[in-house]
Amino acid sequence: MSAKLERMIDQGVGRMPADIVLKGGQYFDLVTGELVASDIAICGDRIVGTCETYAGREEIDISGRIVVPGFIDTHLHIESSLVTPHEFDRCVLPYGVTTVICDPHEIANVLGTEGIQFFLESSLETIMDIRVQLSSCVPATHLETSGADLPIEALLPYRDHPKVIGLAEFMNFPGVIHKDPICMAKLEAFQGDHIDGHAPLLRGRNLNGYLSTGIRTEHEATTAEEALEKIRKGMHILVREGSVSKDLAALMPIITERLSPFLALCTDDRNPLDIAEQGHLDHMIRTAIKHGVEPLAIYRAASISAARAFGLSDRGLVAPGWRADLVVVDSLESCKADMVFAAGRRVTDALFATRRPVAPVGLDSVKARIVKAADFGVPVTEGETSVIGVMPGKIITEHRRFRLPVNGNQTSVDLIRDIIKVAVIERHGKNGNHANGFVQGFGLKKGAIASTVGHDSHNICVVGVNEDDMAHAANRLGEIKGGFVVVEDGRVTGEIALPVAGLMSLEPFESVRATLHELRKAARALGGTLEEPFLQLAFLPLPVIPHLKISDKGMVDVDAFRLLG
Repeated sequence: MSAKLERMIDQGVGRMPADIVLKGGQYFDLVTGELVASDIAICGDRIVGTCETYAGREEIDISGRIVVPGFIDTHLHIESSLVTPHEFDRCVLPYGVTTVICDPHEIANVLGTEGIQFFLESSLETIMDIRVQLSSCVPATHLETSGADLPIEALLPYRDHPKVIGLAEFMNFPGVIHKDPICMAKLEAFQGDHIDGHAPLLRGRNLNGYLSTGIRTEHEATTAEEALEKIRKGMHILVREGSVSKDLAALMPIITERLSPFLALCTDDRNPLDIAEQGHLDHMIRTAIKHGVEPLAIYRAASISAARAFGLSDRGLVAPGWRADLVVVDSLESCKADMVFAAGRRVTDALFATRRPVAPVGLDSVKARIVKAADFGVPVTEGETSVIGVMPGKIITEHRRFRLPVNGNQTSVDLIRDIIKVAVIERHGKNGNHANGFVQGFGLKKGAIASTVGHDSHNICVVGVNEDDMAHAANRLGEIKGGFVVVEDGRVTGEIALPVAGLMSLEPFESVRATLHELRKAARALGGTLEEPFLQLAFLPLPVIPHLKISDKGMVDVDAFRLLG
């Protein structure tokens, strides 16, 4: 028997003092739903005692407070936090999120396996337990130009890495249904492993065919009806509340004690400013309870149900033998983390200081050609023009059609109806593609906003009223090696550099948060009305989300899965 196991037994039995004992509080039993007054004894990274009185080498008084299992974010892209995994760790762990399951397909679409390796190396150093799903769709579709191509042969060497869970969100659901050979090869290779899903609005027989491949989890349900059908068909639904996609309110009717074993929580994409202003999964928990969701249901979804869905059998309960990922909160309703333990270690600045740094990658990934105002012209066509309709709080967009104003031989913006230009410019140095179109819903009355964060291929995406400002914004992104830029009347009024693959900052999250605050102000000065204009912009080029999108190859009819003529 190992010395470690012997020590755990001895501390659990009480033959020797525990390493740490939390005294004077209660814990939330996610089996019975009861609050249990109890000491909690910890040995190393494991809980070894509950429902008894313990002595410890370190004893921490938590009188009047409640211990809950650490929260698990079951689907996110750390890149969308705009900071590196090390800074994400430092930013989010204090909110009680002790495990995250990430898909690095943003950086993988830019850098390929180099990006995946960067995340895996980082995951071995962070205090938070970062688990990685191998990016299944690089490129996501044939309708865009990405920086990399990851066939199944490129993924298999990482399959047995200790931090890898399985295959990440399978976004090309039309490819699955129509048995695309590339999709089939990836699904075949991961039979028996975890395969994450991504099938917005997919229902009926097509959903059956999609699930027949062994896909078991999904975060794209946006109505209770859709979620219930997917649960009935064996899916574990990941309720999402991010900076753009906000599905919690719509899915609250299914967050019940009966259904909670088949639910989990995720953020998908959340930036440091929203984290600072609202929180992370803790925000979802207190919001749900405030609106009548049973505490037992939402706390189960945040921990034990999430752990079981992804095969993490060592965490999710406050019980002997379980991983000591614990959050000490003032009440179940407020879910304010007073103290966090990650694998038995109390989370402090000193603990973060013990991590080994990992060198950044992709510092020269923006290779777009220089553009000029004339490049953003849209020739006049007969009849109505297709316009991307933005819906605040959703990444689903509408396919709207309008007769737009004409100026000479060019189609113009229509500020009265909030219709402005959108363009995507290939930035990986592959073909120099440039596509233009129109979008409704940003509220801009002047200027332009541009970004190298453009899911999933991360080409430059720019929206604007003025073609000169659009060109200035796009070209400025090359100068700062990626990021977000706001331009008004030929002048940069706000920017943030994201030089790590054009997606992440090298600065501390506090600096990123402060800069994002100023960026929002600059966007509002243009007339912007969206709460999160930069991430909303980032989803305009995502051709796996209905209904109308734009890529570097042109406007995309997602329902027909083809470029518009």
